[in-house]
Amino acid sequence: MYEFRKSFCFFFLLDSVNYYHSRKGWRTKKKNRRIFQMNKKVLGMLACTAVAASMAVGVSAEGDLITIGYAQVGHESDWRTANTKNYEDVFSEENGYELSLIDCDNDNAKQLEAVRNFITQGMDYIVIAPIQSAGWDTVLQEAQDAGIPVIIADREIEADASMYDAWVGTAPYDEGVTAGNWLAEQLDGAEAKILQIEGSVGASAAIGRTDGFAEVMAEHSEWELLDSQSGDFTQDGGQAVMESFIKTYEGQFNVVVCQNDNEAYGAMDAMDAAGITYGVGGDVILISYDATHDGLQYTLDGKINLDVECNPIQAETVKGVIEQMEAGEDFEATTLITDEAFCAPGIESEFATTMTEEILAGRAY
Repeated sequence: MYEFRKSFCFFFLLDSVNYYHSRKGWRTKKKNRRIFQMNKKVLGMLACTAVAASMAVGVSAEGDLITIGYAQVGHESDWRTANTKNYEDVFSEENGYELSLIDCDNDNAKQLEAVRNFITQGMDYIVIAPIQSAGWDTVLQEAQDAGIPVIIADREIEADASMYDAWVGTAPYDEGVTAGNWLAEQLDGAEAKILQIEGSVGASAAIGRTDGFAEVMAEHSEWELLDSQSGDFTQDGGQAVMESFIKTYEGQFNVVVCQNDNEAYGAMDAMDAAGITYGVGGDVILISYDATHDGLQYTLDGKINLDVECNPIQAETVKGVIEQMEAGEDFEATTLITDEAFCAPGIESEFATTMTEEILAGRAY
């Protein structure tokens, strides 16, 4: 009877889980993931002892820390540093979480390895800020097979939405369109000779900002893109690219577009060294993205004409999605973090807010 009861309980629960999988569509419904993980652990206990078999129903993970594996891009910019701190603050033990954050140092292979390690460790949830937009199908399938929910954060990936559970991030394409519309408004039909310092090659943020700006540029025959090179979202990269541009195009350009603030700082250093004026009243219009605290300080000072925001404070939104999953509730599969754009004092625009001391003082990053 003892052996019968143990076997009966084991196979009854196994059958119940399988039935739920087939009836509710475990992946397509995108909910109750951790409940299933608990069931898997319970099944293992049932197989080991009769005591576990008799008490399996009703086992609770209440009081346990929820484990989160976050595969972070790296530490290439002030934006990324703010994003990392945001995750560390939100997913703290005090809030009921155990966060394992891996700085992947802009190494795509290292990021894939980090995700696979999270799978092996049996994390409750995996969050990925993808370095590259392509090449994710295999590892996402591995996470799916392991029953671990995956949330894509910050950037986008080239994978079917069924391969992951939720996406939380910003809209770099729209950011590029905003920058283009603002420039068109300010130039009002005047010629533009543009140099662009792109972000990391293959990153969705760089692709989106490039494509969005290009859409507006295509509407203006009086604009010319002289050159566009990657600065890898770093200050050193931005400076190196700008120095190269100056050697080739000195005296020929009047607009510089940098795809994040750190690249803009590097470009400013290069233009300062070459005696090229920029910003309000300068020879060159300087456009940047991210709108970090230092970037907005330069905007307030008139050094950066326009800074288009990309909000790094995203962890609370990710946490909200996880809480809904934990409760077995339906949740938003796609959540867009809203952004703004800020222009230097003295510039009027329908596409950007004029920067003030009050705005800067209220910034969280």
